[in-house]
Amino acid sequence: MTDVLRRGRAALAFSFFAQGVAFALLVTRIPAIQDRYGVSDGLLPLFLAAVPVLAGVGSVCTEHLVKKVPPSHVLRWSQPVVLLALLGVGAGEHMAVLGVSLAAFGLAVGALDASMNMLGVSLQRAYGRSIMLGFHAVYSLGGIAGASLAWVGAHWDLALLVSYLPVAVVLLPAVLVGSRWYVDAGPGEGKTEDAVPEVAGAGAGGSVAFKMLLPLCLVMCFAYIGDSTVSNWSAKYLQDVLGSSEQLATVPYNVYMVTTLIGRSIGDFGVRRFGAAAVVRAGAVVAAVGFAVVAGAPGAWVGMLGFTLLGLGLCVLVPQTFAAAGRLFPGASDAAVARLNIFNYVGFLIGSPLVGAVGDLWSYRGAMLIPMALVLVTLVYARSFETEPDRYGGGHERPRTADVGRGSNGL
Repeated sequence: MTDVLRRGRAALAFSFFAQGVAFALLVTRIPAIQDRYGVSDGLLPLFLAAVPVLAGVGSVCTEHLVKKVPPSHVLRWSQPVVLLALLGVGAGEHMAVLGVSLAAFGLAVGALDASMNMLGVSLQRAYGRSIMLGFHAVYSLGGIAGASLAWVGAHWDLALLVSYLPVAVVLLPAVLVGSRWYVDAGPGEGKTEDAVPEVAGAGAGGSVAFKMLLPLCLVMCFAYIGDSTVSNWSAKYLQDVLGSSEQLATVPYNVYMVTTLIGRSIGDFGVRRFGAAAVVRAGAVVAAVGFAVVAGAPGAWVGMLGFTLLGLGLCVLVPQTFAAAGRLFPGASDAAVARLNIFNYVGFLIGSPLVGAVGDLWSYRGAMLIPMALVLVTLVYARSFETEPDRYGGGHERPRTADVGRGSNGL
């Protein structure tokens, strides 16, 4: 493996880490943001919903933008915008500033998520083995770091700007320097940004048949419905339904994040040993068992066991869905990843209101069965993740329908 690819992998991993830190710092300080700007409880959901909606717009725009410039360029300039928008949230005093900052954050996050995963898919293709779970593991590590920094800020009652400024001062120059080593890799080889005329269309040519991408879109949506259920409802569920203390109710999401990190850290080895489809099937079953344990838990500690299983199960679905899109459309992987990324935000938007509505109308135990059933549907679509060895050697994983979506840059 060339030094170019190794540096590109390290630089992209740091980008995933920085994004995990930034996103966690925003979402875990929402109460402080609400207090600073005087946002009412009725208006807050509109602000929060605007971020994933605009992120979806950013992902759509990225699909078209990468037809003109490499994804590395999009990533290079969208990540600083995310960090500066975070600073804007912390520094502003008026509602208009909050609205503009969140709008910039949402649009830039959509471009950032799409371009990061485009580069991850192309690097995995160049490596010829599974590495996508490793990138998402680093994102989880960044999320844990960001949530820990947010806890420090909340514990010491620090102003938002005091919490956000040191992070931006450290990460902003670091991601700009690291962006020098991003790799836009064509099929089977590493290419640096100096080779833009050759690689601007790598993974962007050809066409994407939405009918064939749809199973992966549904898996992505269901995975994020499950993830948003944990992030938005785990504390309330443990305290109100299972009778835990307020302090203990904060633990399940932290446990979920840690087990997500562990699962993703070892997941690539599982894919190399057993194949992507087997890992996805196992993840779906473990996640479904986790939701079942949560729904039937007699007490808080059994509920914690369920959330632990959820972290281990759900963590493999999203990275492998992006990787499967790259294999299914080798000549149009950038377009496939950008479209697939939209369903990240669709799931995030649907998950929390869906569980809340079912919980209010029926019961919160029953509400946990909804994401359980949706995750199990992933088993129906597991064939979309199947791969076969590269018939030409080298250990590359290929889609069983290798010619589907193949363009001028196809494998």
